[in-house]
Order: sequence, then structure tokens, then C-alpha cells
Amino acid sequence: MIPSNERKRYVFSIGLLTLLLPLLLGHLRSQAQSGRIVGWVRDAVTHEGIAYATVGVQGTVVGTSTDSAGRFVLQGLAPGLYNVDISSVGYKSKTVFEVEVMMSAPAELEIKLERLATELEAVVVKSDRFDKSDESPVSLRTIGRSEIQRNPGGNRDISKVLQSLPGVAWTVSFRNDLIIRGGASNENRFYLDEVEVPNINHFSTQGSSGGPVGLINVDFLSDAEFYSGAFPASKGPALSSILLLRQREARTDRFGVTATLGSSDLGFTLEGPLSPDAGLLFSVRRSYLQFLFAALELPFLPTYNDYQLKTTWRLNKKSQLRLISLGAYDVNRLNLQTNETPEQRYILGYLPENYQWNYTLGVVYKYFGKNEGLTAVLSRNMLNNEAVKYRNNVESSDNLLLNYRSYEAENKARLEFNQYRGSLKLNAGVAYEWVSYFNSTFNRINDLFGNIIEINYEGKLGFSKYGLFVSASEAWFERRLVLTAGLRSDFSSYGPSMNKPWNQLSPRLAATVNLSPQTNLNFSAGRYYQLPPYTLLGFRDNNGVLVNRENEVRYIGSTQFAAGGEYYTDINSRVSLEFFYKSYDHYPFMLTDSVSLANLGSDFGVIGNGPAVSTSDGHAYGVELLAQQKLYKGFYGIAAITVYRSLFNDRTGQLVPSSWDNRFLVSLTAGKRLPKNWEIGVKWQYNGGLPFTPFDTLLSVYMPVWTVNNRGIPDYGRVNSLRTPPTHQLDMRVDKKYFFACWSLEVYLDIQNVYNQKTVLPDNLDVVRDAEGNPVPDPLRPGYYQPLFLENVVGTVLPSIGVVVSY
Repeated sequence: MIPSNERKRYVFSIGLLTLLLPLLLGHLRSQAQSGRIVGWVRDAVTHEGIAYATVGVQGTVVGTSTDSAGRFVLQGLAPGLYNVDISSVGYKSKTVFEVEVMMSAPAELEIKLERLATELEAVVVKSDRFDKSDESPVSLRTIGRSEIQRNPGGNRDISKVLQSLPGVAWTVSFRNDLIIRGGASNENRFYLDEVEVPNINHFSTQGSSGGPVGLINVDFLSDAEFYSGAFPASKGPALSSILLLRQREARTDRFGVTATLGSSDLGFTLEGPLSPDAGLLFSVRRSYLQFLFAALELPFLPTYNDYQLKTTWRLNKKSQLRLISLGAYDVNRLNLQTNETPEQRYILGYLPENYQWNYTLGVVYKYFGKNEGLTAVLSRNMLNNEAVKYRNNVESSDNLLLNYRSYEAENKARLEFNQYRGSLKLNAGVAYEWVSYFNSTFNRINDLFGNIIEINYEGKLGFSKYGLFVSASEAWFERRLVLTAGLRSDFSSYGPSMNKPWNQLSPRLAATVNLSPQTNLNFSAGRYYQLPPYTLLGFRDNNGVLVNRENEVRYIGSTQFAAGGEYYTDINSRVSLEFFYKSYDHYPFMLTDSVSLANLGSDFGVIGNGPAVSTSDGHAYGVELLAQQKLYKGFYGIAAITVYRSLFNDRTGQLVPSSWDNRFLVSLTAGKRLPKNWEIGVKWQYNGGLPFTPFDTLLSVYMPVWTVNNRGIPDYGRVNSLRTPPTHQLDMRVDKKYFFACWSLEVYLDIQNVYNQKTVLPDNLDVVRDAEGNPVPDPLRPGYYQPLFLENVVGTVLPSIGVVVSY
């Protein structure tokens, strides 16, 4: 916990700086200049320019038509955000929301319009303005770059921004795990410009996907598509969500630099043209959290670094090549100078030191034909994770409790083909991966009976993964009915339980009935599969045997249904109601702890590194209500309400609440653009209490057990039998932007937990200690220490200031 006097000093400093900075800049006056929007309108299939398309700015008289090459220029716009409408005969119209206009650089757009069926080519069909997908008519949300950047409490972190959407739970333990519709955080997949990126967080939990700080530079993004179900056959495998992140192209007029000073890090971005047909985006970032944590006397000192790269080459009018890369290096060291309070000693007692790095490198080739398209992707990603822990943090071989070294690498290839025949859309492809996994583990743990087990092994694992997919979509009756059918199969050479493609056949079906231009009904059903984490597949016993291959661990399966309706308005808003159900089967059941893997993954470190069998089942079901207002006359907002249940088997086979069973979620986000480029936004969230497993107190304080764990041992015989109280939080953000002829400045104040809500979490179990910090034996129970429960209440007002300078 942060000491109150230090916290007050930090809050005061941030507030004072925020008040003074606009005053210091007040004497600066921008010249009476205007900005412009330039770009191209292209056919989504052929990539050729669409001549004489109409392009207009909502709420203004500014508009134009594209030239014969599909290019357009919109001029005379004051700096700010604008919605741009695009339409052309024979194409589905489109709206691009919140295009930011500056004087220092033109706003550049590349808009792709979808063709209409032959019988409709003489008309213009109104867009739903929310990029509705034929293949995924339900469970798909699209958010733009400005929505991501300004989200109150989001701190420019895409994972935190997604918590504003229905079905997405949020955690209060300083992490941004994506908990979607009651599923675990290891059930998500992420793509960056068609390249799969396994890790989008710093200090990521190996075997899961969560972490405390986002890795993606949101300034690179143009928008994001978030699927909480109805997954496209071409993407996967996933069970809870797929996140498609699309990056913008580099500016074409000149090279520019952006410097960003955030609440915890400093970043620089370089972008510009390498040639008339190539552009570069590159950024680096480094945190300074370690200095702040040291000043606040916290017992751990995290440091993170990352880079992001995108280069696009337009080879000719029909093809392009992209290079994508992303990487991070993270270190978390213990601050052994802070050993005074019981909370500090507790954390220092069990927390290891961590060293982690990862990278993703991918090449994407796209070809645009007359009625077909081809996408080829080659990529490699690697995660290296190390952790070490000594008893009492005294380095010696006798005190070694944990020495963990592991890496997992994937070399991937995917070939995807699209064919368009009138209203019929066909998609088919193949995917291949070669997986390399290494694990060297020395770990002293205890079993359910208090016996100390020493795990000591080292081994490498290599195997192939294969994917086949096909889907078809067609519209009937002037798009009053749209149907999509797809089939996917994933299989691998890991073992005989996974190498038969027919065992993982994944059919899916989706339908949309358009009752009117503003109202539609939607349905989706599918069967999905996902491979268990490599930590589980690569686990060995002390004899080097792959235990879980011998146990015939299988793909995790899930059958899912979703149905609902949507209503669209003429003021950029929609309301939707959606029901969902998903069942799980063959989930790994961890034998050492007697708990389903589905109930693990919200902590730091590694999950799944143990023996398991594929016997755990569960299900989740619920209803989601969404009201969304895109930017209209300066207002925007999202209201999301989710009521659901998530249940999994305990070790007796009975269904009990899973670790993600919040039951009730509310997220209300709203904002207003004010004169003189001020903007204010608020977000209020309510989170139903989470189930938790109480400690086995007697086992935990048994001297041999405490010596190797230094923390409470959950009693999985009573898995998730208790529940924390509900919690809620208000976040607020204020932005001010200054625009000048050659550069721009943005200053923002983001305040999390405005009214200082205190959240009650499960107590931490420690032991009574003497003046020197040594555990005190229990005089009533020889061989045991005296237990001590530490109150675990979190929550404080957390202001942060950010400065973004763009040239």
C-alpha cells in the first residue's frame, strides 16, 4: 500500500501541475489556419480507386467527390474531430468516426467500400455505421482510435478500454486481464494487422494473457474489432474473445515525431515516408515506475521497455507488403530496503524476482484481384520468462525455493483466399505452426497433505499445429436475409489425442434478418476448440516424462450460441440486446491442487505448470444490453449492462461458481467536446463480487509448508465457496489540445477512483513475526506457526497527467 502522506503529496503535485500547465501555455496563440483531410476511396476487393464517390463531413457544408483515381481532399476545417460520410453508387456507404484534424499534418484516410449485389448496383445502400459483419452479426464491437485514447481510467491501454464494453469484467488487483462472458483470461486471441500476437501486456502471466500494463502503442491504431463470440473461421482458435487491432498508415507528407509523457512511462514515435510507395511507423517506450515505487517505499520495483514497428510497401496497384514487429523487456526486482510493515514483509516473503522478454515479427503480403483476394502471413513470436526466489531473500543454494526458466516460440504461416461472386463471399485457407517450448524448473511445493515436493526437471518440446478453414456468406432478398456458414479444424502432432482433424471439427452458422433499415435480428451458433497452454503441455516429471501427453490431454472444447436484436438511429447511435450461452468440455483439471485450470490465471507468474487430465466441464450464460452513441454534436457515450453466471466443476464433479462469476456488470461512459478544444469524459463501473477460495489455514502455517510457500494455501475442497463484496468506481478525464502551424500539444488529467472507493479483497494470510521478522511458533500447536490475517482493502484516488507533443 502507498503511505498516505506520500500519496497526498503525489496527488497535490499532479493536480498543481495540471492547473498550471494550461496557464503557462495560455499566452501562445495559434495562427488562423485550417487543417485538411486527404485520402483515397477504394474498392474493398480490387483495391482500385472508386471515381466520383461522395465524401462529406457530418454537420458541415464541407464535401467533395473523388477524382478518377479515387483520391479526395477536404479543406478549410478547423482543428478538431469530425465524422466523415462516404458513399458511391453500387457500394455500401460508410462512416469514419472521429477523424482528428490538425494544422501540423493532414489527416490521411484510406476508405474501403464493399460492393453490393448486381441487382442493387444502381442504388446507394445506407450503412449501419457500425461496421456490421456478415460472418459475425452478433458479439462484435468496433472502437476507434480516439475512443481508445481518451477513455477515462483507460490510461491509453487497450485492455482497460475494452472494459467499457458488455460482457467484459474488470479486476481490482492492478491487472488488465480480459475476462469475457465468464471465461478465463487464457481464452483470448490477439491479432495486429493480421499477425497473431500472443502477448499484449507487460509482465504477462505465462499460460494466460493478462498483465498489469498494456504493450500496444495506441497511437499506432486506427481501430479495433472485438469479438466476444461468433468467431470468424479464419481466426482462432479461441474460446472467449478475438481482438483484431488495425494500425494506421504512416503520414506521407514528411517525417514527424511524437513524444508522450504518461503517468508511468516516456515514449517516442517516428513516422514518415521512406519513398513514394513506402512508409514507416516506429516507437520506443520506457517506464519510470521503479523510481516512483522506490520513493513510495513499495516492496517491488518494476521496469518495462517496448518497441513497435510497422512498414508498408505498395508494390503495385494490386499488391502490398507489410512488416510488423512488437517487443518488450520487463524486469521486476524486490525492494529489500522496505521491510518494516507486515504488508511489506508479506509481499517480500513470497514474491519472486522476474525477468521477461518477448517479441513478434511478421510479414503480410496482400494481393487484390478483380473478384478475389489473397493474404499470406509469415510470423515468429517468442516469450522468454525467468523467475527466482530464495528463502528470506538470502541468495544461497540451500535457500533456493524457485528457479524457473522457460521460453515458448511459434513459427507461423497462414494462407487465406477470398472470392466474391455477386452477393456470395467465399473464404478459405490453411495455417501451420511449428512450436518450440523449453522449461527448466526447480520448485519446492507442497501437496494437499502437506508433504514437500521437489520438482526438478529440464526439457524441450517441439511439435506442429495445423489449421484448415472455409466459410461462405450470401445475402438474399435485397439483404433482408444474410446467412453465413463456416467450418474449421485444428489439430497437432503433440500426441494421439490431438492429431485427428475430425476430432476438432468446428462448424459455425450465423444469420441476420433485416426487418427495416434500422432494425435487425441476429443469431450465431458454433463449436470452438483451443489448445491448452504450453506450460501444461510441456510439463515433465523428475524423470523427464511428458506427464500430460501420457495423460492424453485434449483440446478444450466449447459450444456457443448467441442471439439478439439491434436498433440504429440517424444520430450515430444504436441499442442492442443479446443473449449468450456457452458450454465447456475437456478443460484441464490440475491434479496437484485438484482445481480446474479455468479457475486459475489472474495472478502473476506461471499457470498450468503441473500434471492434469482433461475432465473439467462448465458453462456460462447471460444477457447483455448495450446503448452506444458515437460522436454526435460533441457528445459520445456507451452504456453496457451484463447479467450472467459462470460455473465449473469442482473436484467432486459438482458445478460451483467459477473464479470469473461476477454475475452483474455495469459500465457507463460518457463525454463531451467543449469549445476551444477542451474535452471531458467520465466512466462509472460496477462489478459484482467475485468468488474466492478460502485458505486452508492449518496446512498453510505448518512449518515445512510455510517455509517453501510463505503465503496461504487455498483449500480447493471449498473452491470458490466465498465471495467478495461488490465494488464500483468512478473515473474522470479532462483533455486540452493546442494546435499550431507545425506542431500540436495535448495535455490530459486522468483521475481513477474519483470518490476514493475502498474495495474489500480476500485477506492475506501471513504468520506472526518477532522483532527481527522471524515467524513465531504456535505454543498450542507444535510444528505450526501462529497465523496472522492481513486486511486486504485496496482503492485510492489515482491521478495521472499526460503530455503529448507532435511535430
